[in-house]
Amino acid sequence: MALEITDATFEEVVLKSDKPVMVDFWAAWCGPCRMVGPIIEEVSSEYDGKAVVGKVDVDANQQFAAKYGVRNIPTVLVFKDGEIVNRQVGVSPKKVYTDAIEAVL
Repeated sequence: MALEITDATFEEVVLKSDKPVMVDFWAAWCGPCRMVGPIIEEVSSEYDGKAVVGKVDVDANQQFAAKYGVRNIPTVLVFKDGEIVNRQVGVSPKKVYTDAIEAVL
């Protein structure tokens, strides 16, 4: 299950993680986000223990969405050592997301 990440937990969960972190910036009203959601859940299960996979609801948590220039959703960012190493905007096949994690493992 993908981790719910908030503005309050973002720094600890994402920026200070010793594992790669995939973050899905989404909103409940966003149709494409609902398409990406199940893919992110699958990726979360497959990479459990190897990478952190989480979701940020941009309606409730705007600080880091603004900081990282998330203007369109869904936007999926991959972080390694607190830095963005991959950005995917819009809906993509699952392989795009798994490849992004594999590249930093």
